[in-house]
Amino acid sequence: HGGRTPNNDLSSSLYILSVDNRGCNRKVTLRCQEKELVGELPEARYGHTLSVVHSRGKTAYVLFGGRSYMPPSERTTEKWNCMVDCPPQIYLIDLEFGCCSAHALPELTDGQSFHLALAREDCVYFLGGHIASTDCRPPRLFRLHVELLLGSPLLSCEILNDGLSITSAIVTPIGPAHEYIILGGYQSDSQKRMLCTYIALNDVGIHMEPREPPEWSSEISQSRTWFCGTLEKGSALIIIPS
Repeated sequence: HGGRTPNNDLSSSLYILSVDNRGCNRKVTLRCQEKELVGELPEARYGHTLSVVHSRGKTAYVLFGGRSYMPPSERTTEKWNCMVDCPPQIYLIDLEFGCCSAHALPELTDGQSFHLALAREDCVYFLGGHIASTDCRPPRLFRLHVELLLGSPLLSCEILNDGLSITSAIVTPIGPAHEYIILGGYQSDSQKRMLCTYIALNDVGIHMEPREPPEWSSEISQSRTWFCGTLEKGSALIIIPS
């Protein structure tokens, strides 16, 4: 969902990418289909997260955060390309019927972007992120609980301690179920986050502990920016500009 187009516009489209490897030769085919949504639709944005929750035999997608252009009524010539955080609403998306609903929670008072989202069953944990209005990276950690009740969903949010001040990091799975390593990202505009953090999600909640980072090469350590991506379980790709 979302993202920037080649013309530097923001997209509000949602696409479903599926893998088909049927047939005798097991040829892998990727299929991409745009999904039309109805209801309370999220505005075009980037820097947000989309997570999957399961509750009472149902599945829904949780969209939160992101950055967009200023509202048309507030845009001026000088601020035409200024970006602001989207309102701190939770969007629930039902892909089966294409329905979308927006939910405001009192614990979510500020919009945020470039955070992490980790989901387990009916809970989503939002970690870190950047707030554009104050230009800060508070060590925030929220737990969103979603009950997909018949008729209307029930959402609740809890503010947890011991968050991380981090943006634009990646999460790579390492264990059989809900165990991850966080690496990459930034702890300030000019400082990369060189540490690694182990995370486990279980019935009790979330557990985090620092882990020894790899021995970074001098090119990685001295670069101002880097880009990371998750590969297979326990592996990640790191790219630095030349």
